[in-house]
Amino acid sequence: MKEENQSVSKTLRIAVIPGDGTGPEVTAEALKVLKAVAELEGFAYETTTYDFGGERYLRTGEVLPAGAIDELRGHDAIFLGAVGHPQVPPGVLEKGLLLELRFQLDQYINLRPVKLYPGVPTPLAGKGPEDIDFVVVRENTEDLYCGAGGFLKKGTADEVAIQTAIYTRRGCERCIRWAFEYTRRRNNPKGKKLTLVAKTNVLTYGHDLWWRTFQEVAREFPDVKADYNHVDACCMWMVKSPEYYDVIVTTNMFGDIITDLGAILQGGLGVAAGANLNPDPGGVSMFEPMGGSAPKYTGLGVINPIAAIAAMAMLLEFSGQPHAAQRVTDAIQFVTGNKMKSQAAGQMGYSTSEVGDLVVEQLQQQATRSAAEVAGT
Repeated sequence: MKEENQSVSKTLRIAVIPGDGTGPEVTAEALKVLKAVAELEGFAYETTTYDFGGERYLRTGEVLPAGAIDELRGHDAIFLGAVGHPQVPPGVLEKGLLLELRFQLDQYINLRPVKLYPGVPTPLAGKGPEDIDFVVVRENTEDLYCGAGGFLKKGTADEVAIQTAIYTRRGCERCIRWAFEYTRRRNNPKGKKLTLVAKTNVLTYGHDLWWRTFQEVAREFPDVKADYNHVDACCMWMVKSPEYYDVIVTTNMFGDIITDLGAILQGGLGVAAGANLNPDPGGVSMFEPMGGSAPKYTGLGVINPIAAIAAMAMLLEFSGQPHAAQRVTDAIQFVTGNKMKSQAAGQMGYSTSEVGDLVVEQLQQQATRSAAEVAGT
């Protein structure tokens, strides 16, 4: 199914995977916002929807059909709603869809902004939006997620299970180098700082490789302060002094853990968005809200779409539409700060679609104010 918004500019081709549970509901709101901002900015886009997820798996027995990866490579970006179905065993969709896309499309950067929006409560007493505003760059294709390992004497009292973490110099360096470049572009007015988070005192092989690579690459970026935290210290400092951080770069496994902690600091999974990036020329990246499929809320119209809309802003930012991305981000912050009662499902003061409408309305009001200001000059 294709939807087109035409203009004279290059068409942005987006593969849309609404997924399971409430995924289609939040995806609909993200697409609603995309349509509105595309009209304001005057760029063209085309969406192609794919039914990958739990229902397809239960119906056909396959997660990704033959040729699906090659077809997705023909797009500029992928937007994912949510994955997870109560009738599908854990791991089937996560490994067969999410990890498969990350590995096959070589999406080696997982980017997670941890930003507290106005009006959104944080569990950290005394902290506000000016304190919680950092980014985690997580390596996305190595570590324990490679699936290397196996069983010996499975199902017996002598069973042995081995799970091997794999790190390569190439994998470490490309992630670390991208993180330094991103820190430089982010240009934090408080000072550009990149913190490596690892466990070099215990994981003395793989994390020693990360440490040495980090030190070598850091010499090429003298304007960026190179910093280090053990992962356990990082978890404490994220809670005690989140303002300490600018950008964090870390391994796949540790990144998976600390980004969930970050989501809670910024108000919960309802507002947390992320990207799986292949930043190389011709690479295809995937953007998604961090919340799961939340099947108990399916069809009720109560799920929070803010994270999905924020994921769409990230898609625009990394797809050549940074001004459109900023428009959406500004509209989100107005809505969270001035309209919504809560970010919790069923407590927002609005339905899922009404929150999307509020963001669209604010986009249009911003454009009207900007036009009036230009006319006044």
